[in-house]
Parts: sequence; structure tokens; C-alpha cells
Amino acid sequence: MSCFSIFCKKRRTTRQPSSNHNEDVPGGPSIKKYTYRELVRATGNFNQSNKIGEGGFGSVYKGQLKNGIIIAVKVLSSESRQGVREFQNELVAISDISHDNLVKLYGYCTEGDQRILVYNHLENNSLAQTLLGSNHSNIQFNWKTRVNICLGIARGLAYLHHGVNPHIVHRDIKASNILLDRDLTPKISDFGLAKLLPPNATHVSTRVAGTLGYLAPEYAIRGQVTRKSDVYSFGVLLLEIVSGRSNSDTRLAYEDQILLEKFPEITNGVLLLQTWIYYEQGDLEKIIDSSLGDDLDVAQACRFLKIGLLCTQDVTRHRPDMSKVIAMLTGEKDIESEKISKPAIISDFMDLKVRSMRKPQDIATSSTFLSSLMAHSSPLLSNETTQASLMAHSSPLLSNETTQASMISTGQDSMVSTVTSERE
Repeated sequence: MSCFSIFCKKRRTTRQPSSNHNEDVPGGPSIKKYTYRELVRATGNFNQSNKIGEGGFGSVYKGQLKNGIIIAVKVLSSESRQGVREFQNELVAISDISHDNLVKLYGYCTEGDQRILVYNHLENNSLAQTLLGSNHSNIQFNWKTRVNICLGIARGLAYLHHGVNPHIVHRDIKASNILLDRDLTPKISDFGLAKLLPPNATHVSTRVAGTLGYLAPEYAIRGQVTRKSDVYSFGVLLLEIVSGRSNSDTRLAYEDQILLEKFPEITNGVLLLQTWIYYEQGDLEKIIDSSLGDDLDVAQACRFLKIGLLCTQDVTRHRPDMSKVIAMLTGEKDIESEKISKPAIISDFMDLKVRSMRKPQDIATSSTFLSSLMAHSSPLLSNETTQASLMAHSSPLLSNETTQASMISTGQDSMVSTVTSERE
């Protein structure tokens, strides 16, 4: 999947780690400071056979401490400014919080120029590799399991948004950042892009960071991160879990290829577009994973798909907060009374670049993505927000394109390649 990141300067003060081993870094009293020797011993000198993940900013190794505890050791590159920044972000974001649906940070190492984070190891990898991956997994994701995974992710995200102060926006909710333990309990991971919302703030202005296919378009265009940005990403993830396939998966049945042939530009929002079209046609059942067995509750699955569409609505204020999402998922709140409007989709990296760099008078007419959608009966961009925001924000958002691998999740087996675009 193509990704891009434009990383921001911190609005809050954090100390830059130095080579002094005794230097204090952000972190709570429950976070242990490991020596480099301890982690060398735990990972077999970072043996390649223990590597379980790799990305542009470092690698993740499986290890075992002297007390027998299995750990995931995330080694961030000391040569990358972004690696150091992610190290700080993760310590600040999760060192003092604990929830059943968040990864547990055990500690860190800042000896010499090392920047290492130590987490609990999760046995069953990520949703991207097990449920959505091309490699066949031995895990059976029946409907009950998927319901529990959806609820767990929602509860973890609600805790970040409402249960801690300052509130935390994750900014990179996606299948590869949802790890599964032995019992398939989901854990939200990778807080390297997380932002803290100051008291009484509705948003934080920042450079945009995230993953196409999960990235809320209004955030990508305006650079204003809110909790509703995470809600959008969760909505996409919800559709993926119910359907059993990635939002960017273009390998479709012939019937679906015909359905989507009017939108050839869309490559990173195929599932979302397909779900919306079937919703309008009253055929949401066609989105449900056909491999699900006898325990499938079709009505509940369709309700989850509608919630996914609610979360991805183009108009940001129409999206529910995560507390309301949980109430709808559990059936405590009726969803049938909710009006669902069109979702918004960023087609691909170049689409975002075109939108952000066009002159105001050119945006609505020159973007092939916009003009294609506006020409058909079911456009995915409402005039109320997305088009207006495009017209209002004409300054270039993207420049100096660089290709990197920018995401590491503990428990991953393979490198996830991303495209990073950065403006200094």
C-alpha cells in the first residue's frame, strides 16, 4: 500500500535524546531503563533469526529477558531524525497509560546513540498479516472473533480520545498497527506519529502523516488533526474486518469490476467506494466476507458496515465520536435513525499532491479524480466540505518527495514500504 508522511515540528517541548546514558527522557515511573547489554543478551545480539519486523526507521526483534518474559524490541535508527522523533513520541504518548487494547511499553534504552523501545510481545502478529494478508493464516477469524476485535479496537481508541488527559490522536490507525495476542485480543500499536491534544483544543495544526486508504481527506488537505481523523481510519478498518479484504485491494470479482469501472482513478479506497455503492443499492450483504461460517449474524455485520460508513463521512462533524461508535457496535444505540452521507476518499499520492498544489480556480475542474466523481450520479465528495476546503487551501502541501519505509509495528514479519513526502 502506498503511504506518505509529512512530519511535523512538535508544539510541545520534549528534550532531544543525547548520547549521555544517564540522561532523562520522557517516561513514567513504571517504565524501565534497560542497558544495551541486557537487550543484546535478550535478542541473541539482535540475531537475524529473531527479527520479526523491519522498516525505514529500524527493526523489531523478538527477545527473552532473564526472568523469562518474551519481549518485542524496537530498534529505531539513530541516523534518522524521524527515528528519534518517533522514539520521543512513543514514550510521551503511552509511557503513563495502560489499557487492555493498547500495546504495553516495558521500557527503553538510550545508551550511547541507541534509541530502543521494549514492548510486550504479541504472538499472533497483525491484522494486516493474518486476516488481510495474502499469505494464508492458520487463525480462524469467525464472526464472533471479528466482533470482539472490532469492539476491542474501538475501546482502545475511545480510551485514547476520551480516557486520558491530554487526549491522544493516534494518526496511523490501520490493520498493520493492530496486533493480536494469544487470545486474539487486539492491541493498538505504533504511537510514533501520535499527537497530544492540548486542553480545550479541538485540533492541532501539523504536517500530515498517515497512510493512504486510511487517511481522512480533510486532514490530508488542511493539516488539522482531530480525533475525527482517527474515527475515519477506524471506519475503514471496520469495513476491512467485516469484508476480510484491504481497502486498497483491487483484485475484484468481475461483477464488482463492472460496478467500479466508472472510477478507474480510485486505487486506495476501492472497498470504501464499493461499500457505499452497495449501501445505496440496498445490497450491503455483498460486502460481507464470504468465508464466514455458520456463526455469521448478517444483520449485525450489515450494522457494522453502516457504522464504518458513518465514520468515513465526508463532513467531519457528521462522524460519531468513539464513545458513540461503541454504543452503536454493541447495539445500545440504534443506527437506523442515523443519516449516512457520502464518504470521502483520497485516491492516491498524486491525487493529494494535485489537490493541494492547484490554484483555487483550477481545483474543481482540473483534478481528474474530482472531475471523474463529479460527473457520475454517486459522487464521493460533498460540496459542503471537501470541495470547499480544496478551494480554500491552495498552498502547496507536498514537495521534495522521498521514498522511505516509515512504519514499524511490533510483531510484523515483513517490511511495509511507504512513500514519505516532506517539506522542511
